[in-house]
Amino acid sequence: MPEINEVGVAYLALKAAHKLYGKAPSVLQSAELAHVQSLAQHQRELEARVLVATEARDVVVPEATLDAAMAEIRGRYAGDDEFIEDLARNGLDEASFAAAMERELKVEAILEKVGTRAEKVSDVDVELYYLYHPDQFRRPETRRVRHILITVNETIADNTRSMAQQRINAIAARLAKDAQRFEEQALKHSECPTALEGGKLGDLPRGKLFPELDKALFELEASKVSGVLESPLGFHILRCDAITEAGVLPQGQASPHIRKLLEQKRRRVYQKMWIKQLQAG
Repeated sequence: MPEINEVGVAYLALKAAHKLYGKAPSVLQSAELAHVQSLAQHQRELEARVLVATEARDVVVPEATLDAAMAEIRGRYAGDDEFIEDLARNGLDEASFAAAMERELKVEAILEKVGTRAEKVSDVDVELYYLYHPDQFRRPETRRVRHILITVNETIADNTRSMAQQRINAIAARLAKDAQRFEEQALKHSECPTALEGGKLGDLPRGKLFPELDKALFELEASKVSGVLESPLGFHILRCDAITEAGVLPQGQASPHIRKLLEQKRRRVYQKMWIKQLQAG
């Protein structure tokens, strides 16, 4: 088995290779591999400084946290054998991989601890951010929409163009008599996965649907049902459940998001400053 320092670098190289190139280190080009190994070595040295810092005292990784992280990684593989084989190709085994992951999680926990020292975000900070970034809080008009889809597929008898059109026309006729049956008809007949939710597509701004559907949707009044529409998928019927006019998100609604954003930024800035101090020490 490789020495512990080599194992740690192998673990970091594996992560960097997948993040940067979407590949394992073993299949990288020589220049790519050199870049990944350089990054891994640098990160390993930085981790070593973090782990011996005063702030690392009393920081432990709960066993449940490590188990959950390992389970998440395992879940990316078809089975344990594939997972173990992939580790072996990269100079690791389960024990060394778990140890390297625990080390990484501990470094993250230390940085979180350090980040709590960042300057607190005040109500004034939040208000000023809201005032000086108005574009971030403008919301477009949206429509809450449901649809029924009958697909066109000439290889299926019930979905040839003529049959699909007959089927959608029959649904449209039923809805013309009673529009309240829309969700029932979607559940029974729609060939979109949204059928299970009565055809619910959610609150959509302009430009999210096929142009033919988008135009019709934004001409509908609330609670109204469209006629039969056609898209590259097949035939549709839309219902506009509600309209939310364009406007500006009120400060009261925006404040929690702003506060979280500012807190994250300040933590990152403080963490970077702290790491620079470690490197200079």
